[in-house]
Order: sequence, then structure tokens, then C-alpha cells
Amino acid sequence: MASFIPVILAGGKGERFWPVSRLARPKQFLSLDGSGQSLLQATADRLKPLTQGWQDVWVITAAHLADRVRQQLPHLPEANLLIEPVGRDTAPAVAWASLEIARRHGPDAVVGIFPADHWIADGEAFCQTLNAAIQLANERGSIATLGITPTYAATGYGYIEQGSAVGTYGDRPAYQVSRFTEKPDAATAQAFIDSGRFSWNSGMFVFPAQVMLTELHTHAPAMVQAIEAQGMAAYPNLEKLSIDYAVMEHTDRACVMPVAFGWDDLGDWNAVERLLKQPDDKNVNLATHVALDTEGSIVYASDAEEVVVTIGLKDVVIVRDGNATLIVHKDRTQDIKQAVKQLGAEGRFQGLL
Repeated sequence: MASFIPVILAGGKGERFWPVSRLARPKQFLSLDGSGQSLLQATADRLKPLTQGWQDVWVITAAHLADRVRQQLPHLPEANLLIEPVGRDTAPAVAWASLEIARRHGPDAVVGIFPADHWIADGEAFCQTLNAAIQLANERGSIATLGITPTYAATGYGYIEQGSAVGTYGDRPAYQVSRFTEKPDAATAQAFIDSGRFSWNSGMFVFPAQVMLTELHTHAPAMVQAIEAQGMAAYPNLEKLSIDYAVMEHTDRACVMPVAFGWDDLGDWNAVERLLKQPDDKNVNLATHVALDTEGSIVYASDAEEVVVTIGLKDVVIVRDGNATLIVHKDRTQDIKQAVKQLGAEGRFQGLL
């Protein structure tokens, strides 16, 4: 059977977790679930049982984050760390990793693409699902995507519509992808849920290396040819392009496997509440928090010695980290990215990014 080579995408910025997530320490290097293990470390540990060991685990990251990857994953072989000189979104990352894996392990090697910042509740169910997706990719020459069974009408996720059934792998049904839809409005999202034919797009993909390379040559030829010819030297001249736009929305090789193993993409501070909120607690406290008439709030401090006192607050996020404090209503956390952009526009705030 062909090798399985998981590739962890670890180059993101995680701006919506500012101020704890910063340019030199984005969220994939943080522990946000109280476990003490970073999201990157947890991702690698989930994937390693599916491989022959560290020699089959790959990470692709940004140049300024490479040393932090080495520090957190000391057993990762240096040859398996792909370092992008500049970020160009996920399509170039997938293309470069697929080219390198095909060269080193052969074109039939099955590649898995996994964001470094996901939380998975059930590691055993995750591995069983991936084994089924590997079988699907191998037998059909497909790009298998894991579709998360929706639990509410989310407007912050992309959606995948399932078409005709293509078979059962393990005990999991798989379907031809009918279409990908980017983040819908609330009414459309609810209609998707009601139809029972849609999954959330997890951003996790499994495919034989040659299948992805063929699809890249068909749908994004200029990009993949530039990387083939120049390697990382091509990056500065590449356009920013996601793998969804470059390939997944166009290919007829995509299949979706609906899954339900407990998943969160940890998009912003509200995710911390989804993971850690206890029924009997009024707030989520990741700090020494003294509360008077405060409820529904998330309070975080990097320094356990600091005390946060709140009075009469409801549904807010308060984050203390070093020289920066964030206070935001829970329904405005998506705007943190805009605030960080505003900080970046002023020279005096560069040290806060």
C-alpha cells in the first residue's frame, strides 16, 4: 500500500486571537484548551499513529516561524520542514508539498493536508475516519475531503454539497462533491442544514500526490509550473491563492466523507467558550478573575499573577497579554482582525503585532 504522508499547514497568523496570538507566536503555537499542549503539537500527535513515525510527518510554515516549529516538534526531520519565504495562501503550499512528496516517496504516495490549528475531540474516531479517507483516495484516485456534520447554521464556514454516493469506506459513506460554497448568509446556511446534504468544509484533504499535481496542472498551471521550475524561489511572484479556489471548486475528482468526531477550527476567542464552558460556571476563566455580577464572559491572562476584576459585564471577552489588553463584545470578535490591521498602520504600535 502507498505511504501516507500528512502535511501540517503551520504558517497562519491567527489574528483573531490577538493579543495572545502575535506575528512571532501565532495561535498554532499556543495552548488554548487548557491542556498545556500547543495546537501544533496536538495535531502532530493525532497524525503520527497513521504513519511509520516522525519520518513521515511533514510541516510547511513561514520563514519567521521555522525555529518555533523546530522547538515544539524536536523530532521532526529537518528535511520534512518546508519553509515558505513569503505566505501565498494554501494552494502554493499544497503544490510544493505534493511535488516534494512525489519526488521523495513516489507519485502514488497519499498526502494528507491538515491545518495546525484545529481541535479534535475524539482522536480514535479521527484516525478511523482518516484510514477510510486514505482508502477512498487510493481506490478511486480521488481528492477526499472531510466534511464536518454541521451542528448549527454557521455563516463563518464554507459548505460542501454532497452529490451521488460513491461507496462506503470503513463504515463511512462517501459522495461525489456537487459544489463548494463559500461562507453563506444566515438564511442560506439554514437552508443548507435543513436539506441534510451539506457539510462544513474542514480544510482537510487526502489524495494521491499525482492526482493533486494533475489537477493543479489543469486548473492552476502557471503556479505549479513556477514551483516546479524554481522551487521556493518562485514564491515572491506567486499570487495568493487558496487550494479551494485553485482546485477544489473546479475538479471533478473531489469526494466528501461526512464526519462527526467533535471538531472546531478555533477561529476566534468564542471557540474557547465552546471548548471549556462548564454548565455551572457563569464565565470561562483562564485568568485569576474576580467577578461581581459578570456573566457569559471569557477572561484570559497570560500571567497567572495578574488579577482581572470585572463588575456588571455580560458577554464580553477580556484578554491580558504583556503590554496589550483586549476588551470586545463576544459578537464582535470577528472584527479583531480589523483592529490588528489598524494597529499595524501606525508605527508606534508595531511592537504589538
